[in-house]
Amino acid sequence: MGIFLVIIYAIALTFILMYSFSQVHLAVIYYINRKRPAAKAELPPLSEWPMITVQLPIYNEQYVVERLIESIAAFDYPSDRFEIQVLDDSTDETVQIVGETIARLKDKFDVKIHHVRRENRKGFKAGALHYGLQIAKGEFIAIFDADFLPTPDFLKKTVPHFQDPKIGVVQTRWEHLNAGYSMLTKLQAFALDAHFSVEQRGRNVSGCFINFNGTAGLWRRSTIDDAGGWQSDTLTEDLDLSYRAQLKGWRFLYLEDVLSPAELPAVMSAIKSQQFRWTKGAAETAKKNLWNVIKAKLPFETKMHATFHLLNSFLFVCIITNAILSVPLVFMSQYDPVVKAFFQIASVFLLSLLSLVVFFWISRRTRETGSTGIRFLKFITTFPIFLSVSMGLSFHNAVATVEGYLGVKSPFVRTPKYNLRDMKDNWRTKTAYLSRSIAPVTIIEGLLGLYFWAAIAGSIWIKEYGMLPYHSLLAMGFSTIFYFSLRHAYARA
Repeated sequence: MGIFLVIIYAIALTFILMYSFSQVHLAVIYYINRKRPAAKAELPPLSEWPMITVQLPIYNEQYVVERLIESIAAFDYPSDRFEIQVLDDSTDETVQIVGETIARLKDKFDVKIHHVRRENRKGFKAGALHYGLQIAKGEFIAIFDADFLPTPDFLKKTVPHFQDPKIGVVQTRWEHLNAGYSMLTKLQAFALDAHFSVEQRGRNVSGCFINFNGTAGLWRRSTIDDAGGWQSDTLTEDLDLSYRAQLKGWRFLYLEDVLSPAELPAVMSAIKSQQFRWTKGAAETAKKNLWNVIKAKLPFETKMHATFHLLNSFLFVCIITNAILSVPLVFMSQYDPVVKAFFQIASVFLLSLLSLVVFFWISRRTRETGSTGIRFLKFITTFPIFLSVSMGLSFHNAVATVEGYLGVKSPFVRTPKYNLRDMKDNWRTKTAYLSRSIAPVTIIEGLLGLYFWAAIAGSIWIKEYGMLPYHSLLAMGFSTIFYFSLRHAYARA
């Protein structure tokens, strides 16, 4: 039995280590090229601005839809060269708010705004984008989710890059409207900043595949058509179309210096629904596209990073597997010499932790100002909390991953937004989209917290301290997720 557990544990550890090394490789690439321009410093002037369709796919967004439409209508772009499609699948008062906002803005801005309604939500977001595309007039398609507030110069900063006929997508970096709102928003910003600096920029500058992030970017319409269009068989239609397009030979351009502000979810149920959709969708996309990547005629580096990119959901399966198995293995090592020897050898896998430190430190040090000492102090106070909470979400995300691999279908669950900027904005008073239910997964997360607290007590009892830091992170992580899940579910204004 001990040998079997050791083998499973070792396989999961090996994947974590390999994934961590791939992330360090991206971090090194990013750091070396951090000052290199993403594109030509000076683009030739456009003789004529192309026609743009801006698509705004929304579903029940009464708290943020007005500010979204206002920000798009204020784009500094020739009014006769762009149109706005509000792809509204809403079933609540959002529909009325959209109608009133459009009527008011048509008098203020000389821009064409179309309120596009469907009979049903078939295909969810992908279905809405596909539906709108059939009547869109734009040569290029910009897409923004409901929580974004792009700046007026967005189109003029991005559209000129399409003068390169090989570029099919221009993606910009997400900025955060409410990063300092709470501990949860700070941790999300910490993770997303690493993705939008080290991962996106690192992959892009090395010629590897990146993904359109579902919003805050533009597509060449012919690229969408050539890649097979929007498809709703995964929950991450953006990642799916990105890989199909790049396998067709289209290039993606990532502009790290062009910022697109957006709101981070502050409620645990919203964070979980977003994580579930991203994680399960990535697993579905891997199932659909990974073999196409492997058999394609691509450089080894591109294939390697594409493989780990598509398999990033599997990381959560490995994390929760190792976490659960580590407890019995600690106690078995007291009397089983094979298990004890394995734990001694397995210390090399601490390199995966060191790799993550390097990855996130490079991200933070290139984004924050101040002395290196101050920046590092901020980092070492945030990173352990981030690591712990990420571990606490591992079971939730592992369930999503397994469902994705097994082909279990689920609806596209939107992430509620509450128009939060600072602490004076209270999501508790905006009850339309608050979830009061406690999912079975939440109960299991609470039990896992108790499991690792018991493991800590047991390790102290037998005087085996090697896994205490690891189990402490797990205990705190699962307890934190369980606490906020309950607290936010039963919150009152």
